[in-house]
Amino acid sequence: MRQPLLSVIVPCYNEEAVLPELKRRLESVCRQQVRDAYEVILVNDGSLDGTWRLIQAMVSETPCFVGVNLARNLGHQLALTAGLSLSRGDRVMLIDADLQDPPELLPQMMATMDAGADVVYGLRVAREGESFYKRAAAWVFYRVLSVLSEVEIPKDTGDFRLMNRKVVDALAQMPEQHRFIRGMVAWLGFNQVPMLYTREPRAAGSTKYSLRKMVRFSADAITGFSISPLRLSSVLSFCCFVLSGVVAVYVLYAWFALNVVKGWTSLLLLFLVFSGVQLLVLGVIGEYVGRTYVEVKRRPLFVVSEILANPKNVREPR
Repeated sequence: MRQPLLSVIVPCYNEEAVLPELKRRLESVCRQQVRDAYEVILVNDGSLDGTWRLIQAMVSETPCFVGVNLARNLGHQLALTAGLSLSRGDRVMLIDADLQDPPELLPQMMATMDAGADVVYGLRVAREGESFYKRAAAWVFYRVLSVLSEVEIPKDTGDFRLMNRKVVDALAQMPEQHRFIRGMVAWLGFNQVPMLYTREPRAAGSTKYSLRKMVRFSADAITGFSISPLRLSSVLSFCCFVLSGVVAVYVLYAWFALNVVKGWTSLLLLFLVFSGVQLLVLGVIGEYVGRTYVEVKRRPLFVVSEILANPKNVREPR
Protein backbone atom coordinates (compact mmCIF):
# COMPACT_ATOMS: atom_id res chain seq x y z
CA MET A 1 0.00 0.00 0.00
CA ARG A 2 1.29 3.47 -0.83
CA GLN A 3 2.41 5.91 1.82
CA PRO A 4 -0.71 7.45 3.44
CA LEU A 5 -1.19 11.19 3.29
CA LEU A 6 -2.79 11.25 6.73
CA SER A 7 -2.44 9.28 9.95
CA VAL A 8 -5.02 9.64 12.73
CA ILE A 9 -3.95 8.42 16.18
CA VAL A 10 -6.66 7.59 18.71
CA PRO A 11 -5.77 6.38 22.24
CA CYS A 12 -8.56 4.21 23.65
CA TYR A 13 -9.18 3.22 27.26
CA ASN A 14 -12.58 1.68 28.05
CA GLU A 15 -14.21 3.41 25.07
CA GLU A 16 -16.47 0.56 23.95
CA ALA A 17 -19.58 2.76 23.99
CA VAL A 18 -18.19 5.46 21.67
CA LEU A 19 -16.10 3.50 19.15
CA PRO A 20 -18.85 2.83 16.55
CA GLU A 21 -19.70 6.55 16.30
CA LEU A 22 -15.99 7.42 16.25
CA LYS A 23 -15.43 5.05 13.32
CA ARG A 24 -18.34 6.47 11.34
CA ARG A 25 -17.28 10.10 11.75
CA LEU A 26 -13.57 9.50 11.18
CA GLU A 27 -14.18 7.46 8.04
CA SER A 28 -16.45 10.13 6.63
CA VAL A 29 -14.14 13.10 7.15
CA CYS A 30 -10.93 11.27 6.16
CA ARG A 31 -12.41 10.01 2.90
CA GLN A 32 -13.62 13.50 2.05
CA GLN A 33 -10.11 14.86 2.54
CA VAL A 34 -7.74 12.20 1.18
CA ARG A 35 -9.99 9.44 -0.24
CA ASP A 36 -8.43 6.16 0.91
CA ALA A 37 -4.89 7.53 1.46
CA TYR A 38 -5.17 7.53 5.26
CA GLU A 39 -4.71 5.29 8.26
CA VAL A 40 -6.47 5.37 11.62
CA ILE A 41 -4.32 3.92 14.40
CA LEU A 42 -6.46 2.83 17.35
CA VAL A 43 -4.26 2.26 20.42
CA ASN A 44 -5.86 0.09 23.10
CA ASP A 45 -4.35 1.24 26.39
CA GLY A 46 -5.11 -1.83 28.51
CA SER A 47 -8.90 -1.45 28.39
CA LEU A 48 -10.97 -3.59 30.76
CA ASP A 49 -14.16 -3.63 28.66
CA GLY A 50 -14.78 -4.78 25.08
CA THR A 51 -12.71 -2.02 23.45
CA TRP A 52 -10.10 -4.36 21.96
CA ARG A 53 -12.74 -6.72 20.53
CA LEU A 54 -14.39 -3.76 18.81
CA ILE A 55 -11.05 -2.55 17.46
CA GLN A 56 -10.39 -6.03 16.05
CA ALA A 57 -13.75 -5.98 14.28
CA MET A 58 -13.15 -2.47 12.92
CA VAL A 59 -9.74 -3.44 11.53
CA SER A 60 -11.17 -6.50 9.82
CA GLU A 61 -13.93 -4.40 8.23
CA THR A 62 -11.85 -1.39 7.16
CA PRO A 63 -8.42 -1.73 5.49
CA CYS A 64 -7.37 1.78 6.55
CA PHE A 65 -7.73 0.99 10.27
CA VAL A 66 -4.84 -0.33 12.37
CA GLY A 67 -5.22 -1.81 15.85
CA VAL A 68 -2.43 -1.57 18.42
CA ASN A 69 -2.82 -3.45 21.70
CA LEU A 70 -0.47 -2.34 24.47
CA ALA A 71 0.70 -4.94 26.97
CA ARG A 72 -0.85 -2.98 29.87
CA ASN A 73 -2.37 0.35 30.75
CA LEU A 74 0.31 3.03 30.44
CA GLY A 75 -1.74 6.21 30.32
CA HIS A 76 -2.92 8.63 27.66
CA GLN A 77 0.45 10.19 26.84
CA LEU A 78 2.30 6.92 26.28
CA ALA A 79 -0.60 5.54 24.24
CA LEU A 80 -0.25 8.58 21.97
CA THR A 81 3.49 7.97 21.83
CA ALA A 82 2.95 4.36 20.71
CA GLY A 83 0.66 5.56 17.94
CA LEU A 84 3.14 8.22 16.83
CA SER A 85 5.92 5.64 16.58
CA LEU A 86 3.82 3.58 14.14
CA SER A 87 2.35 6.40 12.08
CA ARG A 88 3.43 6.71 8.44
CA GLY A 89 1.40 9.65 7.15
CA ASP A 90 2.76 12.89 5.80
CA ARG A 91 0.45 14.56 8.32
CA VAL A 92 -0.58 13.17 11.70
CA MET A 93 -3.67 14.10 13.69
CA LEU A 94 -4.03 13.34 17.41
CA ILE A 95 -7.59 13.02 18.69
CA ASP A 96 -9.27 11.41 21.70
CA ALA A 97 -11.84 8.67 21.28
CA ASP A 98 -14.55 10.50 23.25
CA LEU A 99 -15.34 12.86 20.32
CA GLN A 100 -15.17 15.97 22.49
CA ASP A 101 -12.76 17.23 19.83
CA PRO A 102 -14.79 17.02 16.59
CA PRO A 103 -13.11 15.13 13.70
CA GLU A 104 -15.06 17.40 11.35
CA LEU A 105 -12.50 20.14 12.06
CA LEU A 106 -9.94 18.23 9.99
CA PRO A 107 -10.65 20.16 6.73
CA GLN A 108 -10.01 23.48 8.49
CA MET A 109 -6.81 22.10 10.02
CA MET A 110 -5.61 20.77 6.66
CA ALA A 111 -6.30 24.12 4.99
CA THR A 112 -4.32 25.94 7.69
CA MET A 113 -1.42 23.56 7.16
CA ASP A 114 -1.64 24.06 3.39
CA ALA A 115 -1.15 27.77 4.12
CA GLY A 116 2.20 27.07 5.79
CA ALA A 117 1.62 25.85 9.35
CA ASP A 118 3.70 22.97 10.71
CA VAL A 119 1.36 22.38 13.66
CA VAL A 120 -2.32 23.26 13.94
CA TYR A 121 -3.51 22.87 17.54
CA GLY A 122 -7.01 23.15 18.93
CA LEU A 123 -7.56 26.12 21.25
CA ARG A 124 -10.68 25.72 23.37
CA VAL A 125 -12.88 28.77 23.66
CA ALA A 126 -15.58 26.85 25.55
CA ARG A 127 -15.87 23.45 27.23
CA GLU A 128 -19.42 22.10 27.03
CA GLY A 129 -20.64 19.22 29.16
CA GLU A 130 -17.87 19.52 31.76
CA SER A 131 -18.33 20.21 35.45
CA PHE A 132 -17.41 23.53 37.02
CA TYR A 133 -14.76 21.72 39.06
CA LYS A 134 -13.02 20.33 35.97
CA ARG A 135 -13.17 23.64 34.09
CA ALA A 136 -11.81 25.51 37.12
CA ALA A 137 -9.03 22.96 37.64
CA ALA A 138 -8.01 23.22 33.98
CA TRP A 139 -8.04 27.04 34.12
CA VAL A 140 -5.79 27.06 37.21
CA PHE A 141 -3.46 24.39 35.79
CA TYR A 142 -2.73 26.25 32.55
CA ARG A 143 -2.18 29.58 34.32
CA VAL A 144 0.18 28.07 36.88
CA LEU A 145 2.04 26.19 34.14
CA SER A 146 2.32 29.40 32.12
CA VAL A 147 3.96 31.18 35.05
CA LEU A 148 6.35 28.35 35.93
CA SER A 149 7.25 26.94 32.53
CA GLU A 150 10.38 28.04 30.72
CA VAL A 151 8.64 27.21 27.42
CA GLU A 152 5.60 29.12 26.18
CA ILE A 153 2.87 26.47 26.21
CA PRO A 154 -0.49 27.65 24.81
CA LYS A 155 -3.23 27.89 27.42
CA ASP A 156 -6.51 25.96 27.19
CA THR A 157 -5.22 23.40 24.71
CA GLY A 158 -5.16 19.63 24.68
CA ASP A 159 -3.42 17.10 22.49
CA PHE A 160 -5.93 17.62 19.67
CA ARG A 161 -3.71 18.78 16.81
CA LEU A 162 -2.44 18.16 13.29
CA MET A 163 1.32 17.92 12.73
CA ASN A 164 3.42 17.46 9.64
CA ARG A 165 6.01 14.71 9.30
CA LYS A 166 9.07 16.78 10.24
CA VAL A 167 7.45 17.71 13.57
CA VAL A 168 6.50 14.09 14.26
CA ASP A 169 10.02 12.89 13.47
CA ALA A 170 11.49 15.56 15.76
CA LEU A 171 9.08 14.53 18.53
CA ALA A 172 10.22 10.91 18.17
CA GLN A 173 13.73 11.99 19.19
CA MET A 174 12.51 13.07 22.65
CA PRO A 175 12.68 9.90 24.79
CA GLU A 176 11.61 11.12 28.25
CA GLN A 177 9.42 8.79 30.32
CA HIS A 178 7.20 11.40 31.99
CA ARG A 179 5.62 12.85 28.87
CA PHE A 180 3.57 15.99 28.37
CA ILE A 181 3.13 15.92 24.61
CA ARG A 182 1.50 19.31 24.13
CA GLY A 183 4.44 20.86 25.99
CA MET A 184 6.98 18.80 24.03
CA VAL A 185 5.48 19.98 20.74
CA ALA A 186 5.57 23.59 21.98
CA TRP A 187 9.25 23.14 22.92
CA LEU A 188 10.10 22.01 19.37
CA GLY A 189 9.13 25.34 17.86
CA PHE A 190 8.24 25.39 14.14
CA ASN A 191 5.26 27.37 12.84
CA GLN A 192 2.42 26.55 15.24
CA VAL A 193 -1.02 28.02 14.57
CA PRO A 194 -4.08 27.84 16.89
CA MET A 195 -7.52 26.85 15.69
CA LEU A 196 -10.38 28.11 17.87
CA TYR A 197 -13.20 25.69 18.60
CA THR A 198 -15.79 24.72 21.19
CA ARG A 199 -15.15 21.42 22.96
CA GLU A 200 -18.25 19.27 22.86
CA PRO A 201 -19.66 16.94 25.54
CA ARG A 202 -18.55 13.32 25.45
CA ALA A 203 -20.41 11.30 22.82
CA ALA A 204 -20.72 8.41 25.29
CA GLY A 205 -19.10 6.98 28.40
CA SER A 206 -17.41 8.89 31.21
CA THR A 207 -14.11 10.69 31.70
CA LYS A 208 -11.08 8.55 32.53
CA TYR A 209 -9.18 11.35 34.30
CA SER A 210 -9.60 10.92 38.05
CA LEU A 211 -8.30 13.49 40.54
CA ARG A 212 -5.20 11.35 41.13
CA LYS A 213 -4.44 11.16 37.40
CA MET A 214 -4.96 14.90 37.00
CA VAL A 215 -2.54 15.65 39.85
CA ARG A 216 0.06 13.28 38.42
CA PHE A 217 -0.36 14.75 34.94
CA SER A 218 0.08 18.27 36.36
CA ALA A 219 3.24 17.21 38.18
CA ASP A 220 4.67 15.73 34.96
CA ALA A 221 3.90 18.93 33.08
CA ILE A 222 5.46 21.26 35.65
CA THR A 223 8.56 19.21 36.44
CA GLY A 224 9.12 18.40 32.78
CA PHE A 225 9.24 22.03 31.65
CA SER A 226 10.36 24.03 34.65
CA ILE A 227 12.87 24.05 37.48
CA SER A 228 10.97 26.89 39.15
CA PRO A 229 9.85 24.66 42.06
CA LEU A 230 13.52 24.00 42.87
CA ARG A 231 14.24 27.71 42.71
CA LEU A 232 11.23 28.38 44.92
CA SER A 233 12.64 25.89 47.41
CA SER A 234 15.87 27.84 47.49
CA VAL A 235 13.98 31.10 48.05
CA LEU A 236 11.97 29.59 50.90
CA SER A 237 15.13 28.22 52.48
CA PHE A 238 16.80 31.64 52.27
CA CYS A 239 13.75 33.37 53.77
CA CYS A 240 13.72 30.91 56.65
CA PHE A 241 17.43 31.48 57.20
CA VAL A 242 16.88 35.25 57.39
CA LEU A 243 13.90 34.79 59.71
CA SER A 244 15.90 32.52 62.00
CA GLY A 245 18.63 35.18 62.19
CA VAL A 246 16.08 37.84 63.18
CA VAL A 247 14.60 35.55 65.83
CA ALA A 248 18.07 34.75 67.16
CA VAL A 249 18.84 38.45 67.59
CA TYR A 250 15.51 39.00 69.39
CA VAL A 251 16.09 36.02 71.68
CA LEU A 252 19.53 37.29 72.69
CA TYR A 253 18.16 40.78 73.30
CA ALA A 254 15.29 39.41 75.40
CA TRP A 255 17.66 37.23 77.40
CA PHE A 256 19.94 40.13 78.37
CA ALA A 257 17.58 43.12 78.48
CA LEU A 258 13.98 42.10 79.04
CA ASN A 259 14.36 39.24 81.50
CA VAL A 260 11.30 37.56 79.99
CA VAL A 261 9.97 34.14 80.86
CA LYS A 262 10.50 31.77 78.00
CA GLY A 263 7.27 30.38 76.59
CA TRP A 264 6.69 27.18 74.72
CA THR A 265 4.16 28.67 72.21
CA SER A 266 6.66 30.69 70.21
CA LEU A 267 9.13 27.82 70.18
CA LEU A 268 6.49 25.40 68.96
CA LEU A 269 5.35 27.78 66.21
CA LEU A 270 8.92 28.29 65.03
CA PHE A 271 9.50 24.55 65.06
CA LEU A 272 6.39 23.92 62.98
CA VAL A 273 7.28 26.64 60.44
CA PHE A 274 10.86 25.50 59.92
CA SER A 275 9.93 21.81 59.85
CA GLY A 276 7.18 22.45 57.31
CA VAL A 277 9.48 24.40 55.00
CA GLN A 278 12.20 21.74 55.26
CA LEU A 279 9.74 18.96 54.39
CA LEU A 280 8.40 20.99 51.47
CA VAL A 281 11.89 21.58 50.09
CA LEU A 282 12.81 17.91 50.51
CA GLY A 283 9.59 16.86 48.81
CA VAL A 284 10.25 19.06 45.76
CA ILE A 285 13.83 17.83 45.50
CA GLY A 286 12.62 14.25 45.88
CA GLU A 287 10.15 14.70 43.02
CA TYR A 288 12.94 15.72 40.65
CA VAL A 289 15.32 13.02 41.93
CA GLY A 290 12.62 10.39 41.44
CA ARG A 291 12.06 11.46 37.85
CA THR A 292 15.80 11.40 37.22
CA TYR A 293 15.92 7.86 38.63
CA VAL A 294 13.17 6.73 36.26
CA GLU A 295 14.88 8.31 33.26
CA VAL A 296 18.33 6.77 33.84
CA LYS A 297 16.87 3.24 33.85
CA ARG A 298 16.16 3.70 30.12
CA ARG A 299 13.24 1.29 30.04
CA PRO A 300 11.12 1.24 26.86
CA LEU A 301 8.29 3.76 26.86
CA PHE A 302 5.74 1.09 25.96
CA VAL A 303 5.40 -2.58 25.05
CA VAL A 304 3.13 -3.58 22.18
CA SER A 305 1.32 -6.86 22.67
CA GLU A 306 -0.30 -7.08 19.23
CA ILE A 307 -0.69 -5.12 16.00
CA LEU A 308 -3.60 -5.84 13.69
CA ALA A 309 -3.01 -4.70 10.09
CA ASN A 310 -1.40 -5.71 6.84
CA PRO A 311 2.37 -5.98 7.57
CA LYS A 312 3.07 -3.71 4.57
CA ASN A 313 1.09 -0.93 6.21
CA VAL A 314 3.01 -0.64 9.48
CA ARG A 315 6.59 -0.30 10.63
CA GLU A 316 8.35 -1.26 13.81
CA PRO A 317 8.20 1.26 16.69
CA ARG A 318 11.16 3.62 16.81
